[in-house]
Amino acid sequence: MSEEIPLFPLNVVLFPGGPLPLRIFEPRYVSMVGRCLREGLPFGVVAIAGGEEAGSPASFHALGTSARIVDFDQLPDGMLGITARGERRFRVLGHRVQPDQLVIGEVEWLPSPPRLPVPQEYGGLTALLRRVLAAEAVRPYAALLELDWGDAGWLCNRLAEILPLPDAAKLALLEIGDPQQRLDVLYALLQEQRLV
Repeated sequence: MSEEIPLFPLNVVLFPGGPLPLRIFEPRYVSMVGRCLREGLPFGVVAIAGGEEAGSPASFHALGTSARIVDFDQLPDGMLGITARGERRFRVLGHRVQPDQLVIGEVEWLPSPPRLPVPQEYGGLTALLRRVLAAEAVRPYAALLELDWGDAGWLCNRLAEILPLPDAAKLALLEIGDPQQRLDVLYALLQEQRLV
C-alpha cells in the first residue's frame, strides 16, 4: 500500500534513528515544516542524485527514510532551525511537483528490520563507534542520539551515517533489510577503507 508524503532532497543519506538538524529558509520547506508540525506528519528525506538542495527540484534516489520533527527554534540569523529524526525506510514509486516547487512522493514503506543483538565478532564496531562519538567534532551529533547500544541495526546505522563512506555505499546499506547482512556488508566496507 502506498502513501503520499512531502520529499526533501538533501546531500545526505538518512538512516532510521538518525538525527537530522536542518536550517530551513526556502518558502516551500517552511510551509512543509509548518504542516508537518501542525498535523504530526513525517516528511521523506531522499539523497540527491543530481542538482542542488536549493532552487529547482533536484533529481533524487528512489530509496529514502521518513523523518519526524522533534524540535524547532528560530536561529540567530532569523532562519528556522529544526531537528528531525529518521524513522522508516521507503521507496519512491512516483512523484509530482507542486506549484510552490515542493516535491510530493508516492512511497511504499519497506519492512522494519528485526532487532538483533550485536554479534560478539562485531564487538570492535561498538568500540569504534564509542571512539568516534567521543570526538570533539562529533559531540553535537552525539548529543542528539537516542542510544541503543544493544541493537546491531542501530550500531550499523550510526556507523554508516557518520563515517566517511561514499553515498552509493550508504544507499546500498540502507537498502539491506536484514541487520546481520547489513552488518556483514558494513564490516567489509570498513575493512576496505582500513577503518577497522
